[in-house]
Amino acid sequence: MLRLAAFAVASAVATAAAGPLPPLTPLPLDRLLSSPDRLTISVSHTGNPRADGEYLLECHPVGGDHPRAAQACARLDRFAQDGENPFAEEPRRQICTQQDGGPARARITGTWQGRKVNASFRRTNGCEIARWRALEPVLPAGRS
Repeated sequence: MLRLAAFAVASAVATAAAGPLPPLTPLPLDRLLSSPDRLTISVSHTGNPRADGEYLLECHPVGGDHPRAAQACARLDRFAQDGENPFAEEPRRQICTQQDGGPARARITGTWQGRKVNASFRRTNGCEIARWRALEPVLPAGRS
């Protein structure tokens, strides 16, 4: 039992010392093009009944019923080229402006660049509003 406790403490210390995870590395273009992205985007409470709903977005090739599929795929391709993960959570210890962007909510699930996606978005403070805006037109444009 003592060994197990020591192992748990040593593992926690090693994990903390390793620091944050490295940034998302972009996949080679041939892998990006050969692995289709398929995302389900659920949006609610935007204040625009035409924007609320559930959409399927497919990229490589572009498809699904997303209203701006080509533009949304182009935006995701840009994130991939820049080595950024638009679905990463905001850092917990981040100072954000206290502004209300409305009750809009979104959830994106599926696969992007061969990786599983399960991300939630809101517009309840400045950081979350910026995160939402960065994903437009994958997510519908909202008020701020």
